[in-house]
Amino acid sequence: MQPWFEAVTLPEGQSCLVYDRRLPEFGFNWHYHPEYELTLTLGSRGTRFVGSDVAPYAEGDLALVGPNLPHAWQSHDLAEGAAEHRAVICWFTDEWVRGLPTVLPELHLIAPLLTAASGGVLFGPDDAVRADIMALCDLPPAERALRLTAILVALAQHPVQRPLTNTARTPDDMPRDQRRMEAVLGHLHATLDAPIRLGPLCELAHVTESQLQRIFKRSTGLSISAYVTRLRIGRAATLLVRTDLPMTQIATRCGFHDAAHLARKFRETTGRTPSAHRRDFRARSALPPEGVFPMRK
Repeated sequence: MQPWFEAVTLPEGQSCLVYDRRLPEFGFNWHYHPEYELTLTLGSRGTRFVGSDVAPYAEGDLALVGPNLPHAWQSHDLAEGAAEHRAVICWFTDEWVRGLPTVLPELHLIAPLLTAASGGVLFGPDDAVRADIMALCDLPPAERALRLTAILVALAQHPVQRPLTNTARTPDDMPRDQRRMEAVLGHLHATLDAPIRLGPLCELAHVTESQLQRIFKRSTGLSISAYVTRLRIGRAATLLVRTDLPMTQIATRCGFHDAAHLARKFRETTGRTPSAHRRDFRARSALPPEGVFPMRK
């Protein structure tokens, strides 16, 4: 599956665009754009895909993605106490940020950060930076640009940062394993209710079964079956509390053999039965957002 091009339109006369995204879930949305993207994820847990890096993300995840680097965030469950999946996203252009040192030479220290962002950069927890990013949503344009500049300076000097990929990735110039993973992940997400067949996946990736299993485990940290089970449990959890469907129908819609298979996998993953999950939410008289993935703590 090739990443799709996202058109980011900055308002005329402004240096950046800030979006406070609040959704019932973050779906797998593999895309790229020529702007830098600074993303602070709140109240959400799931999987972050940046270039060839595939890893779990949690509450407070903060990443800087460089131009034309494919990326996506796939939510699995809500952080404790959260009511929705939220991401504060700030886009800005290479032309603007590279031009800052020509006005203020002191800002030359941002340059290494921008170079590192070509492969994505992940930052450690920082309450001050988090507060500044969240404040961007309510600032007028001039103050927003100044605050963003200060944030970039802080991130350039942040003591806890690590690259997400070793080299820059573009849609037309990605490692062979990454292209293989795109095709495999796209197929798995599109056929979640169907049995897992390694044959079609191997054909998509042009590898043997053993090669596919090795590449998948190296990229996601999970086996193919474990990865699909997590996605299926997430879908089942949503159907349990948002519908009155019987367990047999939920099992069929989520790719499980039968209700017993669903119950066994659900309990292994969440620590409770599907019936208890449905009953607990009904007792509280409040439906969770779609996409909730009640992982065992």
